[in-house]
Amino acid sequence: MPFRERCVMSLREDFVQLALAGELPFRELCRRFEISAPTGYRWLHRYQEQGRSGLANRSSRPRRSPRQTSPALETAVLTLRAQHPTWGGSKLAARLRALGHADVPAPSTITAILRRHGQLDPSRAGQPRAWQRFEHDAPNELWQMDFKGHIPCGSGRCHPLTVLDDHSRYSLTLAACANERTATVQERLITTFRHYGLPETLLCDNGPPWGGAGAPHGYTPLTVWLLRLGVRVVHSRPLHPQTLGKEERFHRTLKAELLGTPLPDLDAAQRRFDAWRQVYNHERPHEALDDAVPASRYRPSQRPYPEALPPVEYPAADHVRKVQDQGRVDFRGQRLRVPQAFRGYPVALRPLDEHGRWAVYFTTECIASFDLATGERV
Repeated sequence: MPFRERCVMSLREDFVQLALAGELPFRELCRRFEISAPTGYRWLHRYQEQGRSGLANRSSRPRRSPRQTSPALETAVLTLRAQHPTWGGSKLAARLRALGHADVPAPSTITAILRRHGQLDPSRAGQPRAWQRFEHDAPNELWQMDFKGHIPCGSGRCHPLTVLDDHSRYSLTLAACANERTATVQERLITTFRHYGLPETLLCDNGPPWGGAGAPHGYTPLTVWLLRLGVRVVHSRPLHPQTLGKEERFHRTLKAELLGTPLPDLDAAQRRFDAWRQVYNHERPHEALDDAVPASRYRPSQRPYPEALPPVEYPAADHVRKVQDQGRVDFRGQRLRVPQAFRGYPVALRPLDEHGRWAVYFTTECIASFDLATGERV
């Protein structure tokens, strides 16, 4: 027994012995020992019932805790956490409610349960949360697309292609690709378009196959194909990955929850991707959605994917020219240059003003503008 506790026990024994002797009035004795009368009576009653052991300090923990988390619910918390080791108290609470559990405790209580069972990393305590990002008003107004780098896969590499709906955070595509070529991305996008329809706009970074050094104006064969489908393509600001913030955040979640174990081959990787994507869309609460799941906010597009590409047509008032090799367009004695990706396609020229400036359109997209007096871009 520590020294301080022995001193306290000794004082209490002195008190009860003097109280039992009855030499001093009880309240005067309490005053001398600097305790209240109720405390003095409590010590005396404990000593009479239990002897010296009754004078030891007792736990202040209540004998009953009606609001204490039940063992069954605590087990459910730990089981769900084992299935999703990166989920915190908020996500676990939302998922337990979705699974039909009654009296689900507050996220802070669930966090305390995880901490009590050693399920939290102390080094991450107090880290700031990500700031709230802008989102579009409705599904399919904007999709974000990117590759999650590449990771070892058997004897080769896997290039995860991800497409995310900006409004709902719904994962539209999570594909285990063998490369990052145009044909590979186009094949995966066709499957996605068949399932979910066409978005209004697709946001990408500036790398291949939708950008890169060979596409100084942002047009590649892939983006030209998307424009033919009526999908506008926009690019993030160079050296500003936060423009694709939802994709970047999705990639961190993907890495934390899925990519930590080896992938034996692309088929096994795709099966693992499909299973995780189902959980992400339909089970995993999303804090940016007030702990709703992405599937609750997503609806397929009303614009179906056309199996046959529509012809490129323009109003009768336009001046239509075919793009030649190296992006050459001959018009009114000038040799204009547009991105090489439009070679072989018809483009339309329309006057911008009375000063001899003309715009070049492909479908509904203005791809360049020129001063016809000099042939230079404006």
